[in-house]
Amino acid sequence: MTTWIALAALLLVSTVTAVAADPSPMQARERTSAGDLLIDPINHSALHFEFGGKQFYVDPAGTANWASMPKADAIFITHEHRDHLDPQTISTIRKAGTVIIASAPAGKAAGFGDLIKPGETKQVLGITVEAIPAYNVSADRLKFHPKERGDVGYLFTFGGKRVYVAGDTEGTPEMRALKNIDIAFIPINLPYTMPPAEAAAAVRAFKPKVLYPYHQGKSDPAEMKKLLADSPEIEVRVLPLP
Repeated sequence: MTTWIALAALLLVSTVTAVAADPSPMQARERTSAGDLLIDPINHSALHFEFGGKQFYVDPAGTANWASMPKADAIFITHEHRDHLDPQTISTIRKAGTVIIASAPAGKAAGFGDLIKPGETKQVLGITVEAIPAYNVSADRLKFHPKERGDVGYLFTFGGKRVYVAGDTEGTPEMRALKNIDIAFIPINLPYTMPPAEAAAAVRAFKPKVLYPYHQGKSDPAEMKKLLADSPEIEVRVLPLP
């Protein structure tokens, strides 16, 4: 009897421990009409989403423990720069049947066959994906992401939840014209994209419900929270993304 009591107590402790375990402070869960969406920022440009039992990655590159991460069901590449497109990382997280969607120049450079152009929409593994143009508009930054190259950001619809991942871009007219965005990832680093003040002005135009300042470079993401203090309808989530 004593043995059974001890065993039951051990099982109870194990169960409580498992339930009480905290998720990564970088992660968040959002309810959608088709189940939970896990949002998992990895580093300054790489993101991971889990939805409907599938694993979606955007721009998997940079430093991370990639070998321990779930294998990708789909990978989305915004453009060809090495901090967004890393063939070695893609090789680590892909599996048989992984879908890879890439902007036209990035896909051609890496030999991927499924390309997407600005303005194009695709259905991928139960979600809707729209390619939003991503480019520089300031004269001194045009060389980094010229519009004619065809770089993209992505607007994902996960069970009715609209998630915009801007990629490397400034506050373009296409960004400012977006509607009904639930969650947005907006870059804030110079010289490649835009400083926080410009990013905040663009965000005020389309008013996402939740904002993640990412691709931070030397910019302080907390500055975005200060700049948008007059827009309480926008929840700014400040994370230090390496």
